[in-house]
Amino acid sequence: MNPQKVVISENLTEALATAIAECEHDRTFILVDETTERCCLPIVSGLDCVRGAQIIVIGATDSHKTLESLSYVWEALGEGGATRHSLLINIGGGMVTDLGGFAASTFKRGINYINIPTTLLSMVDASVGGKTGINFRGLKNEIGVFSNASTVILDTTFLKTLDAENICSGYAEMLKHGLISNEKMWAELINFDLARPDLQQLQTMVADSVAVKQRIVTEDPLEQGIRKALNLGHTVGHAFESFALKHSPILHGYAVAYGLISELYLSTVKAGFPSDKMHQTVSFIKEHYGKMAITCDDYPTLLELMTHDKKNVAGTINFTLLGGIGDIRINQTATKEDIYEALDFYREC
Repeated sequence: MNPQKVVISENLTEALATAIAECEHDRTFILVDETTERCCLPIVSGLDCVRGAQIIVIGATDSHKTLESLSYVWEALGEGGATRHSLLINIGGGMVTDLGGFAASTFKRGINYINIPTTLLSMVDASVGGKTGINFRGLKNEIGVFSNASTVILDTTFLKTLDAENICSGYAEMLKHGLISNEKMWAELINFDLARPDLQQLQTMVADSVAVKQRIVTEDPLEQGIRKALNLGHTVGHAFESFALKHSPILHGYAVAYGLISELYLSTVKAGFPSDKMHQTVSFIKEHYGKMAITCDDYPTLLELMTHDKKNVAGTINFTLLGGIGDIRINQTATKEDIYEALDFYREC
């Protein structure tokens, strides 16, 4: 897999012009969704480096991260005269960068693409690390490939377009990065005023968060080992997210936050994670993310959804747990009773 360049941008015009110049391209296409077309495209569209670029617009939200949207992008590229030497620029949140990256990676067996994430979640998670894909048959990211963007441009200018809920969604992945990194980073994260975020301070924290993911991805690009650390909170979290898709959809980061509650509980009882730090983290999540309502009757459905997690081996549900902050335990298992107990903790905490 080709290496990926991540740019923490202080000057979007210069960063994008450089990124485009470094890519072979006969035609340039820009992919946005209906929200980023309105809120974010105007920040970019007047730049000389994208003059003449063809705009492709898909529906917003994760409900459009589908085979139908993917097919629409392929068709738009074909009808726009794209060749193997064309360039796709994805401007949007994780849905756009995931789907756009998959479209670029498969169109004519692969064209260059650049990611410009516009949400906090996509900055610290979706746009970095080479995972692309779509949801399929009600399952999150069921179809996709590993394929790096030529360049990822992170510019916190776009965070000014976000509401509080989307800031919180991205922050959950940052919290996860702190938990798998070190106590200093974790402490900064749980003491940050998320209700009134300082965007200047947040930019520095974003850079630190991305550095954690980049370090792990570089060591294990295809998720054969330590990259599974990035799945902390996601085995239960993806089950919550898929469950919510059929009822009342929730943002990915909220699902991860809820998953962290259950998986930190499992970490405490199975791996010795300090209970005081578990309760501090859970309190932070409760304060800022609330809780998704589930009942005991939902446990079998949630358990069934966990069996589809891509980390599983031979049908055994696979967790990433922690023995302490930064003490990563990959390839951990839990019984049905353990998982139900963790869901009880989530409901009752």
